[in-house]
Amino acid sequence: MIEEFTIALFSENSIGILNRITINFTKRKLNIDSLTVSESAIKGVYKFTIVVKCDLHTVENLVKQLDKQVEVLRTFFLRENEVLHQEMAMYKIETSTFLESNKVESIIRKYNARILEVTKDYTAIEKTGHKAETQRLFEELRPYGVLQFVRSGRVAITRLKKELLSEYLVKLEKKALAE
Repeated sequence: MIEEFTIALFSENSIGILNRITINFTKRKLNIDSLTVSESAIKGVYKFTIVVKCDLHTVENLVKQLDKQVEVLRTFFLRENEVLHQEMAMYKIETSTFLESNKVESIIRKYNARILEVTKDYTAIEKTGHKAETQRLFEELRPYGVLQFVRSGRVAITRLKKELLSEYLVKLEKKALAE
């Protein structure tokens, strides 16, 4: 059964790591729906948040292969109910359109979006939420002439009480001390 999985991959920051990671998806003919990379809570460790749609067997094998990369410290996959996630979208419309009608302002309020900047030429709007929410706002703004639209990749944290990588590193340290 095809599901949406969020892969949390922790690695060192080294040249070419993104290419070595994405090759594993290409080999399996998997499309990456979303990819976000940032520093993690642990200094020097980067977190890749990758969204993919596939079956359980495929994601399990993918995670095993990703863990074999030298720079990868640990990789986890999580189901939809195990993560709390958001995306951010930005919209740019002509300020004249915004000022001519209260309709655009009403739409912005309806979606709890916020205005980032107003110039004589354009108004920039920001919305944080799930992909479906940011897409619906785009669809409602489209008739008013969206000049630009961009959406970030998924940013996610686990719903688990423990932090995945920290706990894994503690286990490794205890194992090393015991040997």
